[in-house]
Amino acid sequence: MLNWDDPIAAATNKQPAVRPGMGLQENDALMQTAGAAPSVNPDPAAFHATEAPATADDQAPAGNIGLEDPEMGAERIRVDDKKIINCRADLNQLVPFKYKWAWQKYLDGCANHWMPQEINMNADIALWKDPNGLTEDERIIVKRNLGFFSTADSLVANNLVLAVYRHITNPECRQYLLRQAFEEALHTHAYQYCVESLGLDEGEIFNMYREVPSVARKAEWALPFTRHLADPHFHTGTPEDDQKLLRELIAFYVIFEGIFFYVGFVQILSMGRRNKMTGVAEQFQYILRDESMHMNFGIDVINQIKIENPQLWTPEFKQEMADMIREAVELEAQYARDTMPRGVLGMNAGMFEEYLHFIANRRCAQIGLPELYPGADNPFPWMSEVLDLKKEKNFFETRVTEYQTGGALSWD
Repeated sequence: MLNWDDPIAAATNKQPAVRPGMGLQENDALMQTAGAAPSVNPDPAAFHATEAPATADDQAPAGNIGLEDPEMGAERIRVDDKKIINCRADLNQLVPFKYKWAWQKYLDGCANHWMPQEINMNADIALWKDPNGLTEDERIIVKRNLGFFSTADSLVANNLVLAVYRHITNPECRQYLLRQAFEEALHTHAYQYCVESLGLDEGEIFNMYREVPSVARKAEWALPFTRHLADPHFHTGTPEDDQKLLRELIAFYVIFEGIFFYVGFVQILSMGRRNKMTGVAEQFQYILRDESMHMNFGIDVINQIKIENPQLWTPEFKQEMADMIREAVELEAQYARDTMPRGVLGMNAGMFEEYLHFIANRRCAQIGLPELYPGADNPFPWMSEVLDLKKEKNFFETRVTEYQTGGALSWD
């Protein structure tokens, strides 16, 4: 029995009931456990502290990576010794925490653990095998999105393990990156589970990023960022190289996970709302919750780097990031046109273009850039709370316990 002395449970006045395998849920019931919204102010000028942020002149030449020889007799780590990048302190000492938001996001991710096999795919299998169960356009949506996402989450995982982790020099942030890397593997597992359950051609789905132009373009767009940072000769420590890291973080967290994923999420969840492919949609619902947490974490990291290194956030760099987001919006709009050339499920490519403008404005605000598409509206209001897109309401500031692992709950 749930311990009602727990303040979270008491505040919600309900037991945690939503779990994988129980079918599609109301968006707000599931997404209220998606962790905190970005909490770091995107404006570097708003930073107030007893110590001034680092400048290009006093910045260390490069940060530690965590494999340095122990220094016997060294002083214990102080909070002020820690930095997101270019930190020379011992990275193997997790505490004391400097960025408590990073540790909290790690705990939130662990509490929301799930596995693909918990979700029943029987209804999807029957519907997919029924020649009259889905239209050809609906089948294209399912296959295109499984094809894109199965590659996309592998790209994100490779980027984390081979590039980002090495250059983030803070242990509590690294702790979350390890959790995220596992979740990316879990998502790839989920897509494989869907493909296997439906009896799809595995070669067609997993090789789609080499065969379908709109899928290929998004993968091709992302790969160069990973290649730069994965170069063993690359090191942060100069304004130019630090900007390369910041650019890469914006590319993956703000654009790849924060824009490129959302046409597919809307399409699949819209099918689930119509009682079609409900197992696939439930998989995507839990994946969406994870990705929301990834994006929010990445945005906090980006904003914290800006605070500690304000010299990186130049007018020229900001313009470059705005141009990069515009390019990404067009790529994702083309993906929408490719996946639904005739319109389906009450949606069409034009609606998605407006939707992407709306999302892009939100992403810009989260990292301190001006809106790119003034007046853009959300044609899918049922997704608004899920994606934390309503400016007048920060949905993720409210947190209840709807689905969490047993170890995260208090039981009698």
